[in-house]
Amino acid sequence: MSRRNVAKKRFPEVDPIYNSYLVSLLITRILKSGKKNLAQNIVISAFEIIRAKTNQDPLMIFEKAIKNASPVVEVKARRIGGSTYQVPVEVSGFRATNLSLRWIIQYARQRVGRTMSIKLASEIIDTANDIGNTIKKKEETHRMAEANKAFAHFKY
Repeated sequence: MSRRNVAKKRFPEVDPIYNSYLVSLLITRILKSGKKNLAQNIVISAFEIIRAKTNQDPLMIFEKAIKNASPVVEVKARRIGGSTYQVPVEVSGFRATNLSLRWIIQYARQRVGRTMSIKLASEIIDTANDIGNTIKKKEETHRMAEANKAFAHFKY
């Protein structure tokens, strides 16, 4: 029996300042053109803004925002007999975290503001308080899954 080379999921190293995987995942998602130092500075200043606005630990606010934005179900397209159905599928923990990070950054970039760190801080605070575009996106994803519940028996 031959052994296949199975790719193992690689997790980034823990963030040196906040000692958190989530923060390092956020930094890698913000990254553009390989400028990691710039991405780190954006996250650090965003966390300082969060601390100034809320007088709470920014890491706790960030984790709460990720938890609030993480979807439970999503829809995946599945072709059956020439037609495509949107099949509701449960989201794994890692994918849920990934999606919420992606949405937070996407809607932070769309915000009106001076710097990325201000926009990111505002989006994280809004998401932690269960308001904002990221929460709308999560609810929309859940609504899509609910509307297509009839196709749940087509699961993968």
